[in-house]
Amino acid sequence: MADSDTSGAPTPGVMASLRRWFPRPPRAWREFSRSVSRMMPKGLYTRSLIIVIAPVILLQSVLAFVFMERHWQLVTRRLSAAVVRDISAIIDLTETFPSDANKSEIARISQQRLGLKIDLLPPEPLLAPGPKPFFSILDGILSNQIASQIKRPYWIDTVGASNIIEIRIQLDDSILRVFARRNQAYASNTHIFLVWMVGTSLVLLTIAILFLRNQIRPILQLAEAAESFGKGRPMPERFQPRGASEVRRAGLAFIQMRERIERQIDQRTAMLTGVSHDLRTILTRFKLQLALAGPKADTKAMNQDIDDMQSMLEGYLSFARGEAAEDSGSLDMDALLDRFREEAALRSKQLKVAFVGDPTVHVRPHAFTRLLSNLVSNAFRYADSISITATHRKGVLNVIVDDDGPGIPAERREDVFKPFLRLDEARNQDASGTGLGLSIARDIARSHGGDIILDDSPLGGLRAIVRLPA
Repeated sequence: MADSDTSGAPTPGVMASLRRWFPRPPRAWREFSRSVSRMMPKGLYTRSLIIVIAPVILLQSVLAFVFMERHWQLVTRRLSAAVVRDISAIIDLTETFPSDANKSEIARISQQRLGLKIDLLPPEPLLAPGPKPFFSILDGILSNQIASQIKRPYWIDTVGASNIIEIRIQLDDSILRVFARRNQAYASNTHIFLVWMVGTSLVLLTIAILFLRNQIRPILQLAEAAESFGKGRPMPERFQPRGASEVRRAGLAFIQMRERIERQIDQRTAMLTGVSHDLRTILTRFKLQLALAGPKADTKAMNQDIDDMQSMLEGYLSFARGEAAEDSGSLDMDALLDRFREEAALRSKQLKVAFVGDPTVHVRPHAFTRLLSNLVSNAFRYADSISITATHRKGVLNVIVDDDGPGIPAERREDVFKPFLRLDEARNQDASGTGLGLSIARDIARSHGGDIILDDSPLGGLRAIVRLPA
C-alpha cells in the first residue's frame, strides 16, 4: 500500500520505476510511426487487401530467397564442379599422352562419355573477358570452380543466347577449348518451381480478393445506410443484412434502431399534432367569443395574448416536428438567395450575396429553407448590413451569414441553441416568440448530418456558419 495513494493512483516512485523499465519511444520513432500511419490507406477494403497480400508476398520472398540460396546455388555449384573435374581430367590425359593419336582418342571419349566437345588450338593470347550480366549465378560459380581446381589462365563465355558454354584454358603449348551444354553446369529448370510458386500464389490471391470483396461489401452498404440516415435521407433500396453473422447482426440492429427512432419521431409528431389541434380549437373559441363581445378596451390585450399563444403553439409544433417527414430533394440555391435579396429590399437592409459552386444542392428543401430563413431573418431583425457567402464543392455545402448587429457573447453562444432559452441581454434569435429559432435551425442542420457554429463576424456582429453534406 505504500506505492499508491488512497485514490488507487500510482505514486511518483512507482511512475519513475515504470518510466525506467518502459521508457518512451524516441521522438524520431514516433514521427516515423505517424508518417507511416498517414501514408497507410484509410479504407477497410484496402487495408484488408494489405493484410491478405502482405504476408503472402513476404512468405514468397522468403521462400524464393531460401530456395535460391540453398537449392539453386547448391545444385549449380555441384554441377559446375563436376564439369570442371571432367575438364581437369581431360587436361591431365592430354598432358600425359601428348601424341596426336592419343589426343584424337581423348576427344572421342570426351564427347561420347563426358558430353564435352574439346579442341586443341594453337597457343595464342586469351580473349578479353566480355561484359557480365547483372545477375548470373553460373558465371560466378563456374569461374570459382575453374580457379580453384585447374588454377590456369582461362576464358569462359556463358552469356551467349545458345545453350552451349565455351571454356578456353591456356596450356603449356596450346589452348584447350571446351564446349559444354549449359544444363551440364547449371540447374536450368529451376525457374519452373518459381513459376509454379508465383502462379499458385496469384490464383490464391485472386480467390481471396474476390471472397474478401464479398465480405466487405455488406459492411460498406451498412456504412452507406448509416450515413444516409445521418443525413436525413431514405435508406438505400437494395440494403438488407447480408454477409457474415456479425455483419448481419449489425445490419439488423441498425434497421431496428432506425425503425425505433422513426417510430418515436412519428409518435411525438402525432402527439403534438393532436395537442395542437385541441389547443387551436380552444383558441378559435376564444377569438369567436371576443369577436361577439364587440370592441372593448379590455379585449385588445386579450386578443394580443391569444395571438402570442398561437405563435408559441406553432413554434412548439414546428420544433417537435423537425421537418422529419420530408424527403430529400434538389434545392436551387440561386433562387433561395434571390428571395433573401427581395426580403432585404423590403426591409431596407444592405445585403451582399456571394455563391461559388453548383447551385443545385441535395437536401430536404423546405427544412433547409427554413434553416437559412431563421438565420437570415435573425440578422435582418438585429443588423443593418448582412453578408451571405456560400460555397458548394466536393459534396459539402458551406453557408456563412455575417451581420453588424450586437452579436451574442462568446460564453452564451452554445446556450442559445437550447430550446425555449431567451437571452436577457444582447439579442435572441426568436425574441418575439418562444426562443426556438436557433434550436430548430441546429436540429435541421444536424438531421442533414451537419451543424451550425456561431462566431465573431468581421462586420462586428455575429457570424453563423452552416456546414453540411449536400
